Amino acid sequence: MAEKFDRVREAGFDGMAIDLGALTMEQAEATVPHFSRTGLAGGLTAFPTSVEALRPALRLAHRIAAPFVVVIGQEMPIRLADMVPVIEGWLRVAEQESMPIQFETHRNCITNDLFTTAQLLDAVPGMRLAADLSHYVVDREMPCPPPPYLQNLITKVLERSDSFQGRVAARGQIQVALNFPQNAKWVALFRDWWRQGFASWLARHAGENSAMVFLCELGPPDYAITDARGRELSDRWTEAMLLAQWAREIWSDAVTAREPGGGSKRHEDRAGGDQNATQPHLPGQPLAQEQHRE
Repeated sequence: MAEKFDRVREAGFDGMAIDLGALTMEQAEATVPHFSRTGLAGGLTAFPTSVEALRPALRLAHRIAAPFVVVIGQEMPIRLADMVPVIEGWLRVAEQESMPIQFETHRNCITNDLFTTAQLLDAVPGMRLAADLSHYVVDREMPCPPPPYLQNLITKVLERSDSFQGRVAARGQIQVALNFPQNAKWVALFRDWWRQGFASWLARHAGENSAMVFLCELGPPDYAITDARGRELSDRWTEAMLLAQWAREIWSDAVTAREPGGGSKRHEDRAGGDQNATQPHLPGQPLAQEQHRE
């Protein structure tokens, strides 16, 4: 674990995100001293199976100085009317523990579907998101470019998102190689969405001394595509650093565009699971986290 933290810091990431879907709570607790040792900012993703099951993760988040906890809720009723009390329950527990939460746009959880999540946003005004849009591209088998009605729903998600995750999907594949020419249109689509999301975040947080988190979240097989021998087709570590570079470039352009006379210049590993890194907590910079899944 120490080697992973050191590698993330030396690569220039700003933080590390702990994935409680890949680590036990005991294993996650063992990472606590590595945050203070390396100076990496903390991040945490939880998979609570009930409202109260979220509480231990919130308390761990305080110990690693995480600014919020990402929730991939495993209590997932079928009916929207039954989902709302669950979301509100998690928000209530988060308030009791003084730890903000964001609901990740993720399959196989309470936000599984883009259409349902859009309705939840209407029903629960205090619901904030962590945008991993790769899941909704696959969820809706979204074409590229998406039709207006789907783009409008993505815009709705981005306007309620307080952090963003770096992975590129195609309509039939959750995680594609970033440098393959056949994936260029999908890379361009996701970069446009991140640009839109960053600009929305900046507008909402104008004048605040806060940092935006961008998680470089690339999963192992079966997320990563493999050949007949089980070898991955691309290098996730190299791609994580490329995602961080893109995020910083897009952020810089978004900040410049908001300055007087400014304009857009160009179109930008959880531990034991994924680990993510961000830029320092300074105005005008994103917090880039790395998430590493073995």
